[in-house]
Amino acid sequence: MKYYVFPSLYLKSMYRSRLLTFFALSIVFALLLVQSKAWAQSTPDRTQLEQEKKENLRKIKEAQQILSETSSRKKTSLGQLSAINQQIEAREGLIKSINEELELLQGQIGEITGVIEALEEDLVGLKREYAYMVYATSKTNNSFDRLMFIFSASTFNQMFMRVKYMQQYSEARKNQVEQIQKVKQTLTNQRGTLEGKQMEQQVLLDQQLMANKDLLALKAKQRSVVRDLNQQEKELTKELAQRQEDVEELDKLIASLIRKEIEKSNKDKATDRVALNSSNEAVSVSFEQSKNNLTWPVNTGFVSQKFGRNPHPIMKNIMVPNDGVDIQTMQNAEVKAVFDGIVKAITPIPEPGDLKAVIMQHGEYFTVYSRLKEVNVKTGQQLRASDAVGMVYTDGNGVSMLQFQIWRNNQKLNPEAWLQKK
Repeated sequence: MKYYVFPSLYLKSMYRSRLLTFFALSIVFALLLVQSKAWAQSTPDRTQLEQEKKENLRKIKEAQQILSETSSRKKTSLGQLSAINQQIEAREGLIKSINEELELLQGQIGEITGVIEALEEDLVGLKREYAYMVYATSKTNNSFDRLMFIFSASTFNQMFMRVKYMQQYSEARKNQVEQIQKVKQTLTNQRGTLEGKQMEQQVLLDQQLMANKDLLALKAKQRSVVRDLNQQEKELTKELAQRQEDVEELDKLIASLIRKEIEKSNKDKATDRVALNSSNEAVSVSFEQSKNNLTWPVNTGFVSQKFGRNPHPIMKNIMVPNDGVDIQTMQNAEVKAVFDGIVKAITPIPEPGDLKAVIMQHGEYFTVYSRLKEVNVKTGQQLRASDAVGMVYTDGNGVSMLQFQIWRNNQKLNPEAWLQKK
């Protein structure tokens, strides 16, 4: 009876081994497949968040440079408050990106941890099954017993099958060892990946802590500036009244120049649109197709006041109209053409400091660059996009601000809808 124990043990262990190996590896590779797919889906999000972080850091640095110029003056100004507000907005955007990146990373860490747990369970099962196979083999490890097992077969076909069984059993043991090694290696790799993700998580947590600390400091500075500006209410009211008067005069001046250009192109016919020929029609179409993609008129800066009616940053219930956008920038910043076109007018503007405005035509579209202390172009000159138009003016408070407008015939447009996103 001793010689017939082997096939029973063999068949039982072979079946269990293959079944366990199949299910164990199926679970492992299924988990790894799910993990890789999930990461593939989250990778663009992670890349996008990293890009958003980089962009917010650029905005923070840019606003800090502009703020340092306004802060060098003893007097607190609205320009200083605008730069602080821009920094706060960029810092909040940075914190938002970090928080979202942490959520993604936490999800990945949870997935890796689940895979590691599954691998550890499978490894225990594979080792247990291998031990059983070794034990089964030890029962018939005597060469004489094996020969007796083979030659005790009642038929030749049965003898052949017993030889085949023993070969397969030996191969199964080898495969079991290989599978154990593969699972061990996969487990080691996953633990290394987990450690890397945990290190990334710690870096992000440190960044989050620092960003929150900086944000609190900025908000404290913002409150201090607002208090100082509240004490200047009379002066701010006077400045606002003067600015609104200057804006109205500039608006009339620009509207008049554009109306004359419309009349000239139509040979004094009553119309509210520029007459287009084949040449300037192509320019007009090209300009329109560049919506959301026009180059910025300055290299460095941010929109400190938007198009339309805006609440005054200090005085309550006061709305400030704006026919374009105010772009706060650096001292002596070069102002550039946003698109190919012709310089149609260079005109003084009704603000103190001998300032000028340049009007360019792009088919039926017009761009206006106002508050320039220097102008580098002449009327009738053809410019390409990014060609220098002039240099921005810096006021007594250290605020360098360009007023930029876009018109389509006599209709005012929101420049932020046309400029590239920053």
